[in-house]
Amino acid sequence: MLGRLKDLSNLSSVSGNEREVRKYIKEYAGQYGETYVDTMGNLYVHKPGKGKVVMACAHMDEVGMMVKGITKEGLLAYDEVGIDSRVCVSKRVLVGPNRIPGVIGTKAIHLQDREDLKKAIKHSELYIDIGAESEEDALKYVSIGDYVSFDTEFERFGDDKVKGKALDDRVGCTVVMELLKNEYDCDFYGVFTVQEEVGTRGAMAAAYQVQPDVALIFEGTTANDMDTEDVFQFVTKVGNGPAISMMDKGTIVKRSIFEEMVNTARDNSIPYQIRQGTLGGNDAGAIHKSGTGALAIGLSVPCRYIHGPVAVCSADDIENTYRLADAFLSDKRFNRLEV
Repeated sequence: MLGRLKDLSNLSSVSGNEREVRKYIKEYAGQYGETYVDTMGNLYVHKPGKGKVVMACAHMDEVGMMVKGITKEGLLAYDEVGIDSRVCVSKRVLVGPNRIPGVIGTKAIHLQDREDLKKAIKHSELYIDIGAESEEDALKYVSIGDYVSFDTEFERFGDDKVKGKALDDRVGCTVVMELLKNEYDCDFYGVFTVQEEVGTRGAMAAAYQVQPDVALIFEGTTANDMDTEDVFQFVTKVGNGPAISMMDKGTIVKRSIFEEMVNTARDNSIPYQIRQGTLGGNDAGAIHKSGTGALAIGLSVPCRYIHGPVAVCSADDIENTYRLADAFLSDKRFNRLEV
């Protein structure tokens, strides 16, 4: 699985421009089921079967930026969603379809006054430098509206850790791709959605299309495990297994599927943790209330530093997320669920 995760992490697919990841997954998934793409850009892999309609879902998009203007000096102004400006200074990026290399910069510390040093630099004060000499020169290489992604190479490090960009949610895509290799006693859909990071937009269309009875949403979620003294701020811990969601800003998980997932982990000796944070959300928020509703639950891989240039997670957590989902589906536990 880590080989596929490396490939996916190194691709660029900022929200609204998921082509690279979609093409990669479609080429792989075609051997396991019927594939099709809707108007939104969601990718579906259908393995027809009898019984309940089960949807395994992960989103293809990543946080990133878009060029919104070019200064007369040839620097690129950008817009973004979901990125902390404090992690952007001096980071390498790739701009547009030709992957033009650039650096996000601001004035050097030597030129900042005391007031500058007391505040975080805003995105509106940052620019992307592609080495152009002027606006005219920059326009030879990039255009207004070009997408911008972080330039980060995936690597393994430490005992079982991996680091790379867009682990939210390339870890989820990797798990769903692995599940597609198996046969389950249900009508199974692997769904890879678009524009999750800008409001779960793709999932709205995907849920309407599939109309699942049960939905498993695979995600990379916040791990704030460097300081766990404040229990009210704790969400997940890297290395403690997949995080099972009970609720977040968009979903209150039905007790039946939550308890069945926890019991699946216990019965199969799979390490797990409860996702304790209730802020934020994911595609479950759109899927569980579509049509007549679905029983939906999130299974997340804890990731440090998400929504930035590089994130860190545990390879064991990825493997155990797959094991938990596979056990749940193989044991047909979805047939035990009640509203």
